[in-house]
Amino acid sequence: MFTKQSIFDYHNMNRIIFRDQDFMYLLPHSSLRKWISNYSITFPHTEMMSEQYTIIPHGSTTMVFTVDLNQIDSKLFGPLEKPACVGNQINSYYLIFIIEFHPAGYFAFSNLPQKELTDIVLPLCDLDPMLHRLIEQRLEESTNIDTFINEIDRLFMNYVKTSFYQQEFSLANQKIIQSGGSLSVKELSKETYYSERHLNRIFDKYLGISAKSFSRLVRINKALQFLQRPSLSIQQVCMKSGFYDMPHFMNDFKSICGITPQAYRNHMSDFYNEIAKF
Repeated sequence: MFTKQSIFDYHNMNRIIFRDQDFMYLLPHSSLRKWISNYSITFPHTEMMSEQYTIIPHGSTTMVFTVDLNQIDSKLFGPLEKPACVGNQINSYYLIFIIEFHPAGYFAFSNLPQKELTDIVLPLCDLDPMLHRLIEQRLEESTNIDTFINEIDRLFMNYVKTSFYQQEFSLANQKIIQSGGSLSVKELSKETYYSERHLNRIFDKYLGISAKSFSRLVRINKALQFLQRPSLSIQQVCMKSGFYDMPHFMNDFKSICGITPQAYRNHMSDFYNEIAKF
């Protein structure tokens, strides 16, 4: 198994999104980027993350492999519509490897209706024991990150079960992201020429949440990015994020994030900040 030193020995700068002394974020192989957002490798220490460290929902499935002295475990986080607190367990591991999929990206490798996974966390070895074992083997056998990531790329390139998504879903999904989540389902229906009912049905299948809920998540994640700019007031963040008024913004923000925008701004280090999807 590779060590923390491998972070500094990795030199493919075209793949590195961000790197620090304890962790790095990497792009997947170019042929996988329409499905997989990024890989991350972290060597935690006792004070790396607070006990309140929370993942803000962004409509995507995530695989998490954790390594300690005795074993390798894995969990699959389905598309989340609610925040998930993970800080009470992260710092104790030797190594954490995470695969973050784009919204609807995991469908290509599972062919499962994603609605079955919404707001669910379960062991990957129960859902897909073969994939768990194949990644576990690569973690055990790779002596450096370069070899490991190349092996993970090859594994997922060979694991694609379908590359076909209904055209109406791809179009609607793209329009939601490009608009920053500002399109209503009614507007989306008019622009794609498909009924609202049909759009929600295919969003449940490929993404796991409705078109309306996904739009809300995109809009809130856009607001999170604006909140990281201290020059912007909360009112300005509300306007730039496409909300009609402050009450609507505050209600949606607290519903999805579990806190107010100001509380998030005051404690940003306690939250996972999405870096590669929207």
